[in-house]
Amino acid sequence: MAAASRNPKDDPAARILAAVRAIPPGHVAGYGEVARRAGLPGRARLAARVLSSNTDPQLPWHRVLRADGRIAFPEGSSGWREQCQRLRAEGVRVEGGRVRRTGEAADIDAALWAPPPSPRRTRSR
Repeated sequence: MAAASRNPKDDPAARILAAVRAIPPGHVAGYGEVARRAGLPGRARLAARVLSSNTDPQLPWHRVLRADGRIAFPEGSSGWREQCQRLRAEGVRVEGGRVRRTGEAADIDAALWAPPPSPRRTRSR
């Protein structure tokens, strides 16, 4: 009997890689955000492990940072320098190995899918 083919939706690694591929150029996400978008909340370390074993040169791994906006590679290492270079090439401002994220852009999901703000009502007297 042949082995059943595995559904990519059942594979946490495939879901994490899909979440990373969905990060648009010029944007970044934390490992925790990637895990949450993959339907794996609380699995930031798994996201980091999956990315560390990635062999796909087309994967935009450089768009994933630590929760505080820092690059996870040791400062000055070749990986650190490459990630800084790739992010800057996409227009991301990197200072000292850190990307300062504004509150508005920190959560791409909220920016794209949140309901529009309700109009303010003024009271008439």
